[in-house]
Amino acid sequence: MAITSANQLELLQTAEAVAREKMIDPALVVEAMEDSLARAAKSRYGSEMDIRVSIDRKTGRATFTRVRTVVEDDELENHQAEMTVEQAKQYMDDPKVGDEYVEEVPPVDMGRIAAQSAKQVILQKVREAERDRQYEEFKDRIGTIINGVVKREEYGNVIVDVGRGEAILRRNEKIGRESYRPNDRIRCYIKDVRREARGPQIFLSRTAPEFMAELFKMEVPEIYDGIIEIKAVARDPGSRAKIGVVSYDGSIDPVGACVGMRGSRVQAVVNELQGEKIDIIPWNEDQPTFLVNALQPAEVSKVVLDEEAERIEVVVPDDQLSLAIGRRGQNVRLASQLTGLDIDIMTETEDSEKRQKEFEERTKLFMDTLDLDEFFAQLLVSEGFTNLEEVAYVDLDELLVIDGVDEDTANELQARARDVLEAQAREALETARELGVEDSLVEFEGLTPQMIQALAEDGIKTLEDFATCADWELAGGWTTVDGERVKDDGILEPFDVSLREAQDLVMSARVMLGWVDPSELEAEAAEDGEATAEEAEA
Repeated sequence: MAITSANQLELLQTAEAVAREKMIDPALVVEAMEDSLARAAKSRYGSEMDIRVSIDRKTGRATFTRVRTVVEDDELENHQAEMTVEQAKQYMDDPKVGDEYVEEVPPVDMGRIAAQSAKQVILQKVREAERDRQYEEFKDRIGTIINGVVKREEYGNVIVDVGRGEAILRRNEKIGRESYRPNDRIRCYIKDVRREARGPQIFLSRTAPEFMAELFKMEVPEIYDGIIEIKAVARDPGSRAKIGVVSYDGSIDPVGACVGMRGSRVQAVVNELQGEKIDIIPWNEDQPTFLVNALQPAEVSKVVLDEEAERIEVVVPDDQLSLAIGRRGQNVRLASQLTGLDIDIMTETEDSEKRQKEFEERTKLFMDTLDLDEFFAQLLVSEGFTNLEEVAYVDLDELLVIDGVDEDTANELQARARDVLEAQAREALETARELGVEDSLVEFEGLTPQMIQALAEDGIKTLEDFATCADWELAGGWTTVDGERVKDDGILEPFDVSLREAQDLVMSARVMLGWVDPSELEAEAAEDGEATAEEAEA
């Protein structure tokens, strides 16, 4: 099969036909043809030769050339594709290393095997170009909804025809036990698009919370226009969902707009999600208020938020507990996902018992340490005193407001409390020294003797040991393991040391040891301050 003038134009016609069929650039097909012809020529002239082919984009004429590169004498390895400077002087004027000598060679007469090989190269190049086109097309559509047609089902995974390619809906991304037959129409959310050796892989989902948000965007014009925003979505796919919405137009009710006339808008989403029940909740910047809304239809008596631990304590009437928790914990689980908080639910009775127990423990503490009778200790607790430090160092006026407490009594209370605290400090320091604590840690400002004892019991006995600690090791924190938040206990957590305070203590220790330059810390603090100011202005 020689490349003659009769079939030169056929090359371009074939390239254009293939490009139209595969919807790719014709230039890519021509380049594939050039590569395939070059490979066939190498099999004819020798595989070590650097044979290149150029097809004229207008006439279709294929030009075969042999290229030889000028190299240093000691680098000459391939005599067919390289030559030295001396050898190049026969063909070129003033040759230099790196120059190329190009000479035209006769076109090859392609035999059956060479033609088959060329065909395979072209098909491979076209296939790669088609995969690149598919990837470029779908990677920008991640996060959108796509309509497709079911082609087949393999091991529970659904293969979907999405027009210019195939996508996969995995078994765990389907709602409940829904099943599909070939040629069924399906609507999915494009969760991810990955470039893989076998071609671009398009992963779909019908269980993603974003799928529900996109469906509402399609059904509710106010969401599409940005008047209403979906702030949070939590789903138990196929069963129940909660969605938090906010309106930026005071005249538009976000919940009513999402529900629609006689529930038409929300019903359209419910039908698409196989009957999934949807609670539409007004979003609020105040987390406790938002949580109260999220726990609907249950009533909430009281909430206590621990922002640092991202936990919230919810108290509900006794008869509302099962409603607040929901079937198999569904209601509280979805509310937790929606707010991003860990929720502890207790009844009013349990809350009362808990507070009574705390009251009794604090009363006993004051009775045992300050040698008070039960009535007087209860008076202190009732006034909000929780520990000895508060009694010892509070302003005297705060003790004088207690019924029956005069100035002498208040002074006596504070003296007793300070004596007990000093005795406890001496005992803690003695224990710490017995455990081997060095003076460098004892003299470090910011640590109480009780803290030093706790550190020593954990093996931290020098200032160097302390300086190597992470802030969360001291103050405690939370880690997410397999989707569940797990508590990390801190060494100094019983002393109410916050994460910020732990950071400052560790950094001070590092500065004292010369590990950190104080000027660098000041520069970082200044940068943080500027960034905070810019955010506030924005």
